[in-house]
Amino acid sequence: MTAYLLVDLDVHDPEGFEKYKSEVPALIAKHGGEYIIRGGDFEVIEGDWQPNRLVFFRFPDRQAIRDFFGDPEYAELKALRHRTANSIAVAIDGID
Repeated sequence: MTAYLLVDLDVHDPEGFEKYKSEVPALIAKHGGEYIIRGGDFEVIEGDWQPNRLVFFRFPDRQAIRDFFGDPEYAELKALRHRTANSIAVAIDGID
């Protein structure tokens, strides 16, 4: 079943985050993921959620998302993300 990953990023070190942005796409693709939304303007229509920078991905299934997060090749980039941004990541099952 297709799964989606929604990430809300609050980047506090944009210069340091550049390496993450340039290197992570290859690992996303390695696990069958693809970008659906990568930043961009948004509008909160209802509620009090105040997202920062939204990124939305499609993966083959939720296990592929887990495999991406657990990939040893991702460990250094994940640590970089933790140093340069605060983030919330949510995996969501699709309807297919």
